[in-house]
Amino acid sequence: MCPGVGKTYAMLRSAQQELRDGVDLVVGVVETHGRSETETLLAGLPLVPRKEISYKGIQLTEMDLEAILERKPQLVLVDEFAHTNAPGSRHPKRYCLLYTSRCV
Repeated sequence: MCPGVGKTYAMLRSAQQELRDGVDLVVGVVETHGRSETETLLAGLPLVPRKEISYKGIQLTEMDLEAILERKPQLVLVDEFAHTNAPGSRHPKRYCLLYTSRCV
């Protein structure tokens, strides 16, 4: 999909309804890209803080998969699914979460 067409916005609107319906959900990672409308939709949604990873002297932040798995929510919001994780992460890509603890 193309950037800026409303995927994240739609996901967050749906998540707000799911939360009102009593679904145990968390935000694993959402990129707002500075869009105020997107930031507004994040309000009130439980967020798992990102973990910091040091790579070549640079501090990066990544979705904290271990914290999410420990929490065991019914639903996790994961934005930018094709993202390449920082070296040393459990999986090379975010989309590997769909499968098992392995990604080939």
